[in-house]
Amino acid sequence: MRFKSAFVLVAFLALLAAPAAAADLASYKLDPPHSSVGFAVRHLAVSTVRGEFTDFTGTFQVDEADPTKSSFEVHIQAASINTRNDRRDNHLRSADFFDAANNPELVFKSKRIVKSGDEYVAYGDLTIRGVTKEVPLRFTLIGPVKDPGKLSRIGVEAHATVNRMDYGVSWSRALEGGGFVVSDDVRIEINAELVKVDPATGQPIRLE
Repeated sequence: MRFKSAFVLVAFLALLAAPAAAADLASYKLDPPHSSVGFAVRHLAVSTVRGEFTDFTGTFQVDEADPTKSSFEVHIQAASINTRNDRRDNHLRSADFFDAANNPELVFKSKRIVKSGDEYVAYGDLTIRGVTKEVPLRFTLIGPVKDPGKLSRIGVEAHATVNRMDYGVSWSRALEGGGFVVSDDVRIEINAELVKVDPATGQPIRLE
C-alpha cells in the first residue's frame, strides 16, 4: 500500500511538471503569384498614390482551430518597389527613403496575436532601414479550402498604418500653401494566399 501511494504521488508530480501540449500548428508559406504587398500614401495633400513590392516571401505557423496561437514572418525586398514610375521608384530606393542598397529588406515578425471582433491583430516587430518598432497588423482569415490541385489554402487580408518618420524614411518637402509633398502616414495593404507545406521540405502538401 505504501508503494502504491508513493507511485501515485510520483505520477501526480510528473503530471504537474510536464509542459503544456504544443499548439497543433501547420506550416504555410506565401504563394506570390496570388498575393500582393501594397501601400498607399497621400501626395501633395490632394491625392493618394499607391504602390507595391513585387518580391517577398513569408512563412507561417498556423493553428487552424485557434489562430491566436499562430505566428508568421514576412521578408520584403526594398528594391522591388513599384509605383509605375521609374524616376520615382529609383528615388524611393535611394537613401532619401528606403536606402535599399544598405537595407535590402523590410521584415515583419509577429510576436502575439489577439482576437478583435471579426478580425485578428498581430502585434509584431516591423524593421525598415534597420529600425525596428512594434506595429499592430489587423487581419482577417478566409479558409482553409482545398483547391482543385488538392492543396490546402488560406486567404489573408491585412492592413496597418505606420509613420514613415519613425523609421528614418524622412525625405519631405513643404508646400507653399501648407502640408507636404508626401504624407508621414503610410497605409500598408496585404492580400495574401497561403499554401500548406511540409515543414521539413517546404514543398506543398497534397491532400487526399
